[in-house]
Amino acid sequence: MIVQQKTVSQKTVPQQNVSLRRRVLAAWIAALAPLSAAHSQSVVDQQAVNQPVVVVTGVRHAQTVDDSLASVTVIDRNDIEKSPEVDLISLLAQQAGVDVSRTGGAGQSSTLFLRGTNSNQTLVLIDGVRVASSTQGVFDFAHLPLNQIERIEIVRGPRAAFWGSDAIGGVIQIFTRKPPRLEVSAHVGSYGERGGSVSLGTGDDTLGVTLGHDRLRGFSATNSGAYGFNGDDDGYHNTNLSLRGKTALGSQSLGYNALYTDAFVDFDQGTTHARNGSAGVTLSGALGDGWTHVLGIGHSREDLDTPAFDEQLASRRFSLDWLLMHDLGTNGGITTGVNWAHEDGTSISAFSGTQFDNSRTNSAGFVGYNGRFGSQLLELAGRYDHNSQFGSAFTGSAAWGWQIDQATRLRLSWGQGFRAPDFNELYSPGFGGLFAGNPALRPERSQSFEAGLTWAPASGHKFDVSLWRTRVNDLVAFDGPLFEAININRAAIDGGEIGYRYTTGHWSAGVAATIQHARDQDTGLDLLRRPRRKLDADLRYDFRNGLDVAIDGLAASTRSDFAGDLAAYHLLNLAAGWNFHPGWRVEARLGNLFDEKYELAQGYNTPGRNGQLTLSWQPQP
Repeated sequence: MIVQQKTVSQKTVPQQNVSLRRRVLAAWIAALAPLSAAHSQSVVDQQAVNQPVVVVTGVRHAQTVDDSLASVTVIDRNDIEKSPEVDLISLLAQQAGVDVSRTGGAGQSSTLFLRGTNSNQTLVLIDGVRVASSTQGVFDFAHLPLNQIERIEIVRGPRAAFWGSDAIGGVIQIFTRKPPRLEVSAHVGSYGERGGSVSLGTGDDTLGVTLGHDRLRGFSATNSGAYGFNGDDDGYHNTNLSLRGKTALGSQSLGYNALYTDAFVDFDQGTTHARNGSAGVTLSGALGDGWTHVLGIGHSREDLDTPAFDEQLASRRFSLDWLLMHDLGTNGGITTGVNWAHEDGTSISAFSGTQFDNSRTNSAGFVGYNGRFGSQLLELAGRYDHNSQFGSAFTGSAAWGWQIDQATRLRLSWGQGFRAPDFNELYSPGFGGLFAGNPALRPERSQSFEAGLTWAPASGHKFDVSLWRTRVNDLVAFDGPLFEAININRAAIDGGEIGYRYTTGHWSAGVAATIQHARDQDTGLDLLRRPRRKLDADLRYDFRNGLDVAIDGLAASTRSDFAGDLAAYHLLNLAAGWNFHPGWRVEARLGNLFDEKYELAQGYNTPGRNGQLTLSWQPQP
């Protein structure tokens, strides 16, 4: 929805808070200064950080980040454990090109905007399984705890030619935890937080299970700026379980994974019971000289029960994928694939009974090519989708890279994208004749161009610059006399990212700036909750004695929202971990150090200064 912007005056920061911030930052810099001197004597550790990072999300087969022609970020388990962030949406907010919205504290609805696109225009996968709700069209990141995550891959830019619907802004793939043989952890924190997890595994990924539980007293999700404000604490309970493993079947490998979360979320009018699950089974291996394949079956589901509104929503998705890869040696490789998916969506009201109970199927096929010719890299892909609800769609993409010298690479890309309307947009009866769905909606379509430059002048140093231009047509909006769902809006998004990272055996430091202008192309008004300017920074040092310290920060400019502008804000978070005895580790996190008052959605509160303490144990051989 696009709304008229209003100017909101910014409050003057009290002088004593400024002085406190300066004293804390000065102390932090002074504490790290001796470490910098010690590091200058440790050249031998420099070589340990230059191993290539492999990703699988961008082109649906393994390739190194250096070979990728898209902007890619990888967050591994070590990054997660040593980060000052305590939940997934906060961790993602620290990444370039990612903006987030959250309607309160832990467990409250959490969504993101990748490169300025809408929250339902980013494809979210868990272990390769599509998990966005078929009824609401988005995945709620609030219920996926970090203790269940092994790795996150963020691929920016359209990937519809490889993945189909939703991948307009990009793809975020989350891989579930690969448990150690045994790990037990417990944590306590602000707002009555307490919880823990237990992981059991064979150590070689043959079988692993992680069980976790979190409970928070919470704080009031809303403030006086929200409709129906109630100042009581809004608590949260979450029980989660994951299972993963693999086994050999002759020359093939059979893999399986499952994730289930069961959460209760308090809000001003009552409680929502949210259950989310995903599962997949894959069979992969070699088929002959130069040929490999992956056959996968996936399932995802979401159930939301809100008695206060007498409403139940249910989403189901079953999918079947077969990928066939052929290695062409020095000429690159070809990836082909077919996909079949069946979606069901149901909405039930205690007042009017079943509001809708619909289903649809989607069949697709794609082919992609990756090649290297001397210093030149080439990527081509095309995909055809046929949907039983909206008909057919073809999407294509092309990318070219030039390795100018050993340190410098230029890349250019073009890609199309589309999003199939969700069941609420198609079939919802609305409220009293207003906000009704429309079965005749067309899919949203997009076209993007991107230019990027990577420069690594010396070992451990890396600069990245990306510029992009995205245009989206046939955006679904609720408009007209009865605010019915129609294809009316066009979006224009222009932006750029510039980032620098320095990594050695002990140090990891980075900074990234995002500048973007996401707007309604017809009215010129900014799209909601997306800042024009954002800065992320992080710094980590690992000592030789098992101690590590980390700091990260985020600053975002004003953002447009429904009733006016959200004020600019900046955050600073600290963390320290200590392996104080073989197998034992303690971690301390301090979030929002300066107790910043800010909103990610108008009328909804965010955590003030908060802390968390975690103790974990793994038995040693």
